[in-house]
Amino acid sequence: QVQLVESGGGPVQAGDSLRLSCASSERYFSLSTMGWFRQTPGKGQEREFVAGITWRETMITDSLKDRFTISRDDGKNTMYLQMNSLKPEDTAVYYCAAVAASTSRIYSHQHEYQYWGQGTQVTVSS
Repeated sequence: QVQLVESGGGPVQAGDSLRLSCASSERYFSLSTMGWFRQTPGKGQEREFVAGITWRETMITDSLKDRFTISRDDGKNTMYLQMNSLKPEDTAVYYCAAVAASTSRIYSHQHEYQYWGQGTQVTVSS
C-alpha cells in the first residue's frame, strides 16, 4: 500500500503563490505516474484533473497551464504543484494521486488512480 501525504495548502490572497508537496512511500517512485486533482463543494465525489507527471513527461490542464507547474524530486520521493497568480476559483481541496501500475502514460480521470492522499485545503480570498 502506497502512502501519499500532501502539504503546503492554506489561506492566501488572490495573486499569491503556493507550492503543494506530495510525499510518497512508493519504493519505485521514479517510475510512478502521479497526478494532482482538486475537489470543490457541490460536486459530490467528482475531482477535477489539474496536472500529471511520469518519468518522461508532464501535463497541465489547459485552463491552468499559464499559472501552474508540476514537478518531482525522485531523490526525495516528492511531487510538487507550483501555483502562481492564484484566483478565488482555485479554492478547493487538492489531492495527490498515484497509479498502482508502472506506466509511462498520464491519466486525467480520477478512476485511473488507485492511491490518494488525504487532501490539503487551498482557500483563495479576493
